[in-house]
Amino acid sequence: MDEQAGTGRPLALVTGVGRTVGLGAALAHRLARDGWDVATTHWTPYDDRMPWPREDDGPARVGTELRALGARTTGVPADLTDVDAPRRIFDVVESDLGPVTALVMCHCESVDSGLLDTSVESFDRHYAVNVRATWLLVKEFAERFRGEPGRGRVVALTSDHVVGNLPYGATKGAMDRVVIASARELSALRVSANVVNPGPVDTGWMDDSLRSQVAAETPLGRGGTPQDAAALVSFLCSSEGGWVNGQLLCSDGGLHV
Repeated sequence: MDEQAGTGRPLALVTGVGRTVGLGAALAHRLARDGWDVATTHWTPYDDRMPWPREDDGPARVGTELRALGARTTGVPADLTDVDAPRRIFDVVESDLGPVTALVMCHCESVDSGLLDTSVESFDRHYAVNVRATWLLVKEFAERFRGEPGRGRVVALTSDHVVGNLPYGATKGAMDRVVIASARELSALRVSANVVNPGPVDTGWMDDSLRSQVAAETPLGRGGTPQDAAALVSFLCSSEGGWVNGQLLCSDGGLHV
């Protein structure tokens, strides 16, 4: 990991950190505990289309928690349907904190619909956020990367859910290919790139019936937690995880075995 001048801490940019109970927040907290400074992005209006309550103060609360863990941080509101958003994100983060060593992507568009009831507008929005924005973020990261060869990291969270969640699952599959391609295409920078599938993780969207079903079907007898995913991402971003490259890793307690 590269050390930021004067801080002794490398800098991670974690996208999709709008809710205190979300995967993005768990990953940001873990990286802060690991000794990273952590920049975040969020887009609170997304929650208006979701079943959980909107957390208007979520990004600010996450920022306070990260500072309490010793991390410098900045939070950037970003509508990732805007093609200029990735450039603006990196401009703000570099101005506030410095160059980014690890890009960790937890952002997503995920609105349930199936093959017959998905609208073109919804599918296009899923594609813009899950695929196009991911490509543009990785591109921006690569063009600006100034770290030591072998220290850069790209990690994205994915899903294999498709039935009844068609635009999300289809575009996450396309996102996987973008990230895995970068493992080879960024070889001149010696940046590793991997995808993590955390399986079904309850971040407020599960009801009691679904929680029980997931626990019963998982060999380890419980559902996944945001901290489970954070542990794997922490390893991938560490110096010990640098040899893992170009992989799609499942961390789902054996649910799909």
